[in-house]
Amino acid sequence: MELLLISVFVIGYLAITLEHQLKVDKLIPALIMMALSWGFIALNLDSFTTWFDPLKHTLLNNFDRLDHESREVLLEKTLLRHLGKTAEILFFLLGAMTIVEIIDYFDGFSTMKTFIKAKSKKRVLWIMAVLAFVLSAIIDNLTATIILLSILQKIIADAKLRLWYAGLIVIAANAGGAWSPIGDLTTTMLWIANKVTSGYLFLYLFLPSLICMVLPTFIASFLPIFKGDIIMQTDQDTTVNNFRKTMLFFGLGAIMFVPFFKVVTGLPPYVGMMLSLGTVAVLAEVLTNYSFRMARVKAGKSYKHKPENPVHRSLSKVEMPSVLFFFGILMAVAALETVGVLFGFANALEGSLPMMGTELHGEGVSDLVVLFLGVGSAVIDNVPLVAASLGMFSEPIDNELWHFIAYAAGTGGSMLIVGSAAGVVAMGMEKIDFFWYFKNISWLALIGFLAGAGAFMFTRTLF
Repeated sequence: MELLLISVFVIGYLAITLEHQLKVDKLIPALIMMALSWGFIALNLDSFTTWFDPLKHTLLNNFDRLDHESREVLLEKTLLRHLGKTAEILFFLLGAMTIVEIIDYFDGFSTMKTFIKAKSKKRVLWIMAVLAFVLSAIIDNLTATIILLSILQKIIADAKLRLWYAGLIVIAANAGGAWSPIGDLTTTMLWIANKVTSGYLFLYLFLPSLICMVLPTFIASFLPIFKGDIIMQTDQDTTVNNFRKTMLFFGLGAIMFVPFFKVVTGLPPYVGMMLSLGTVAVLAEVLTNYSFRMARVKAGKSYKHKPENPVHRSLSKVEMPSVLFFFGILMAVAALETVGVLFGFANALEGSLPMMGTELHGEGVSDLVVLFLGVGSAVIDNVPLVAASLGMFSEPIDNELWHFIAYAAGTGGSMLIVGSAAGVVAMGMEKIDFFWYFKNISWLALIGFLAGAGAFMFTRTLF
């Protein structure tokens, strides 16, 4: 049965990568793949001999001795657990995307556009890469990618050029998220599980992550596509919104508030994001109604049109296909994790790969295993691989192994467009083709990934 599940995933994944050739939206195979995977598990529940416990991040003891009724109860609990964890990510994503759309409704990003004075393609590339690296560490790589791509769409008219900028932003955002406990979901998982601390994350990973961002950006800056000046996007609407700066800074501040809310309350990030969304929505309603009243005064009693609801309009513009695609992918991978496929894969890597001469903390875990986990995170998904690693290894808090896993899983996903949340969002916002990214961006991401890994092997000797 495990082979059947793997086959379903491989076929579904191929359908996703061949989206443009098949002319089928990527969310369709993702949802079908998810439903079939869990359906096969439910119909053949008694044939499985292993079961991964998502709470303890390890294989369940004595699962083969459970009767059918007990397995059905366990399946329901496991499915609800994965649905809950996936929903946390999706609602966080929906909140962040809606806030970004509200800012855009007030034309807030046109204010940030004025910050970028340079017209040189190369200078704009560096500005975007640095912004992605810094913002992702503060507000997470996913939200940073959404914001910067929204700015790009306001600045650059050339759609082909935007694809290149988007690819480099994905690399920079994933690199910036790796060294911050709130910058990437996998790093947050390790942080919550008390495997890493904020201080040591910075000490171990800042330099490797910086190199992972700088080197691909430096190489890309010499490519022909980044020569010359940018043809600036011309604004179709010349009206000026008086509240654009207010909504820009308030919206970004609301997103940055989410990590502080999590630290203070201990609640999942999506709760803070919903609070931020509600607060931004209140301000948006107030400013819209105020503008309506002022316009009515100027127009006299004949002005009877009601103001457009900014929250409803922003929600209608959110990329729901990307959200559903993300849901399908995460739940499909969760199915593989549940029956122990990913756990077995990680153990097989550990047992079959040779040591590179630099063992981590003397526990026999090779650097090559962690590097392959990073590559695997681009193909499968970094979340379940990190979850499996939590159950595989027993090293103490702030052991260099956990920091290497945080780096590899966080930055390895940049090697494929579907390998990270930032990449998936960029794929939806800019309609990036899988093979275009693989041909033009993946090699840059690989160089940065390997260079950063080498830098980590140096920095860990210092602490």
